[in-house]
Amino acid sequence: MQTDFAAWSWTAGRGIDGLQPIRKPLVQPGPGEVLIANRALALNPVDWKIIEWGHPAWNTGHVPGVDGMGVVVACGDGVPIKPGTRVAYHQSLERDGSFAEFCLLDWATVMTVPAALDDAIAASFPCPGLTAWQALDKVPVSGPSDMLVVGAGGAVGLLLVQLAVQRGCRVWATAGTKHHANLKALGAVGVFDYQDRNWQQNLQASLGERRLKVVFDTVSGAHAAALAPLLGYNGHLVCIQDRQETAPLPAFSTAISLHEVALNSFHSYASPGDRQRLRDAGEHLLESMLGGRLTLPERRIFDFRNLPEALLALKQGGEGGKWIALLNESGVTPSGQP
Repeated sequence: MQTDFAAWSWTAGRGIDGLQPIRKPLVQPGPGEVLIANRALALNPVDWKIIEWGHPAWNTGHVPGVDGMGVVVACGDGVPIKPGTRVAYHQSLERDGSFAEFCLLDWATVMTVPAALDDAIAASFPCPGLTAWQALDKVPVSGPSDMLVVGAGGAVGLLLVQLAVQRGCRVWATAGTKHHANLKALGAVGVFDYQDRNWQQNLQASLGERRLKVVFDTVSGAHAAALAPLLGYNGHLVCIQDRQETAPLPAFSTAISLHEVALNSFHSYASPGDRQRLRDAGEHLLESMLGGRLTLPERRIFDFRNLPEALLALKQGGEGGKWIALLNESGVTPSGQP
């Protein structure tokens, strides 16, 4: 196995422009850790946001990136996974991440990838897939309840629509018009253009006497708070971006419940049982993607050597889709693969 590897490093205070190609020494896994030779990595909005905002645990030289997939090439003591296993993972923001040929992880955070599942699909799953699953897991709702997914054109929203439909719910969504036909084909009963100033009134007209049981908001805490009046009695407001610092409605009115979703927190606060449950759910959803029961946004493949440019394109949001680098197609081939 090689002794060093290619990676992108962060420079404090310089944002995306400060990403620099470096080589890092290859460190062998300690107890409970696995070393992954990356085959693919995927970009997420959290990547450019933290690169621009910074993180308390980061110093110049930190390797960003939360999502990737690859092959286990070495295991520390106490790891039940065998070298050669294909896995996908969500890395903790506090550790060097996936923007590299290799990634060192806590073994309890990795998910086995079905043999026939494409590398790019597997890499694009962890952050949006586990976030969507956690968001839906917050609410004890199934059957013909009405749910609204705000921002269903993105990866998290798209998966939320599909998972809620599979739970038997009536799912409504907001998204750009280019996404409407696909969302309806996936089972949404109605889709509204978020740029239409009357979309909330149109939704209420469609609901008639019914009220929403759940609102999933992927925009911001302030945006979610503005949607709280759409909820009926004992409804649920689920914030996937930010959280509600103060109650958005008067006390003892519709008695809604407030939920925050923080996938990265499981790295620090989840019990072993929590991690096992999340890993089991992730592996089940990866199987669903293999069977075509779940789909992700269109994939946009980029060269690993052009990662800053791809990250900037994601931030600007003009092209949409899921940005993925296949390392063995970028002139950067992870060593140690079987």
